[in-house]
Amino acid sequence: MLHTSYLELSKSALQNNIQFLKQQIAPQVQLSSVIKGNAYGHGIEQFAPLAQECGINHFSVFSTDEAHRLLQALPQRATIMILGFIDEAAMEWVVANEIEFFVFDVERLAEAIEAAKKTGKKAKVHLELETGMNRSGFDRTNLVHAQAMLRNNKEHLLLQGVCTHLAGAESLQNHERVLRQQEIFAKALQRLRGQGHAPNQRHVACSAAMISYPESHLDMVRVGIMQYGLWPSPETYRQFIGQHEDKVDPLQRVISWKSRVMGLKHVPQGEYIGYGTSFQAPRDMNLALIPVGYSCGYSRSLSNQGQVLVRGHRASVVGIVNMNMMMVDVTNIPEAGRGDEVILLGKQGDEVITVASFGELSTQLNYELLTRLPLTIPRYVVE
Repeated sequence: MLHTSYLELSKSALQNNIQFLKQQIAPQVQLSSVIKGNAYGHGIEQFAPLAQECGINHFSVFSTDEAHRLLQALPQRATIMILGFIDEAAMEWVVANEIEFFVFDVERLAEAIEAAKKTGKKAKVHLELETGMNRSGFDRTNLVHAQAMLRNNKEHLLLQGVCTHLAGAESLQNHERVLRQQEIFAKALQRLRGQGHAPNQRHVACSAAMISYPESHLDMVRVGIMQYGLWPSPETYRQFIGQHEDKVDPLQRVISWKSRVMGLKHVPQGEYIGYGTSFQAPRDMNLALIPVGYSCGYSRSLSNQGQVLVRGHRASVVGIVNMNMMMVDVTNIPEAGRGDEVILLGKQGDEVITVASFGELSTQLNYELLTRLPLTIPRYVVE
């Protein structure tokens, strides 16, 4: 093993998840695979071709950089939609390659028009509306200006979509706010259509909204975390399970994270382990050294908290997680040896380390843990 750890992506798990997601929406509703944040840490270059093989033909990315990587990675052409950053200098490339993108202010819309004039191709835009997230999107005043620009530049602009982003559909405490957002969106869309601006697609739903607000499906859903086999929140999971007789989680985790035991260490009772004095050996202990630390995406907040799997048993992290390594307690795993497989995330024997467990033991969210996995960790597709 050249690298200190590696990731495995399960094809069968992804196939299962995509099949489940498609069962939640009507046949005419498009499923867009959200692969921002390096495909939530799974790796754009590895995940996107796999998703395409599993039947996905529409991808959402955050930036031009991710769109470029995706375009190079896909074996077959698919629809690419940029949700966020496009540098002005890159707009021509985006339009020339027929990549769709969000516009949320008149400046970007003007850049799109100029790029369309230079390339001779229509810019495929998705008009993002401000409905209460208060992040990006046209408010009612600016939307009037956008409508005029659309009306005066029909030969340069294709209104591919009108969209918004719901502010916290994964939490019941945001219920009224989300309903209000959908109401604002519907009224704004009605005004747009009244002015002759009919989009090809309407889309507002993320993973959580797809489950909790079925009326939000419209023409397309933008699904991120659930395709990777994880739920947006415990609330979303409980809501779904509560509505179905089968109480088994229908999703399967796509990613596993593995390493190996680098060495073994005996520590006498009373000695401190690692940096500082955060952990003092309560007995004679045997430790396994794992060549993974916070530079590898294993959070320092899991010091004296995290667990890994060795020989099918749980081994607790002891001491402070270092930059490049950590120590785990294998005193009760006498058969543990140098070179043994270590599961940081995934299953070994009857034991499982879940992504959710990281959140329970630290302040990290599912999303945060995954997106912090460095690009340098090798990623392999397995059946």
